[in-house]
Amino acid sequence: MKHTWIPLLLIIAGIPSLPAQTAEQTTIANADHSMHQGHEMHMQHGDAVDDAAAVAKRLADKKESEFNHHLAGFFVFLGGLFMLAQGSLINRWSPTKYVWPLTFLLSGIFVLVWSDTELWPFHDHAWLETLKTNPEVLQHKTFAVLLLALGSIELGRVTGRLKGVWARLVFPVLAVGGSILLLFHHHEAGMHGPNHMELMARIQSEHMQYAVVGIGLGVAKAFAEIKTRRQAVFASIWPVFMMGLGILLMFYTE
Repeated sequence: MKHTWIPLLLIIAGIPSLPAQTAEQTTIANADHSMHQGHEMHMQHGDAVDDAAAVAKRLADKKESEFNHHLAGFFVFLGGLFMLAQGSLINRWSPTKYVWPLTFLLSGIFVLVWSDTELWPFHDHAWLETLKTNPEVLQHKTFAVLLLALGSIELGRVTGRLKGVWARLVFPVLAVGGSILLLFHHHEAGMHGPNHMELMARIQSEHMQYAVVGIGLGVAKAFAEIKTRRQAVFASIWPVFMMGLGILLMFYTE
């Protein structure tokens, strides 16, 4: 019994060390919690930066796409206007007969070069690789080739170098074919953003309008090339369709 006080003293001596150990553990726990919170804040900040960058990219793409449509629409409207007034304009100044085919050539060159600025020489994306993997870019370049073909053939007809029946039919066929292609146009802009479903529906509706007017344009142009009683009527109608298509393009929004 005389040695029972030794364990008691040891217990009493160890009591003061318990709060110190608990405080140290608390400090470590708080540090871990602070680091965890800091990591979460860093991740949230990174996500916010990524979101802001994505929004900025979508806005830049939206402005670029709208500008492309508006400028192409201006060229199309101008071509239709000159074609509609061609009779009186040629009598005053004969070189005006070249204007409307040139509007197609200018529009085709613009779409070919500037429709997708992620490609070289604006950025480092390779043409062939992007054309293989991005259907939207492929369709843009296809439309550019169609515009260039239409402009070249109609310019050849105006200059008198192309006089065959096939040259008369190229415009209607390509106009109708290009319009049908619009029904399957893949548009990347409608795939992202908070209101992407509404945006995609609007883009599809706009392209449906272009397709309907474009088909009407092609059919009217075909009848304008056929010698019938209504030939003069259709010769006045198809430039109106062309101007209408240009107006729709100039009011394109995403």
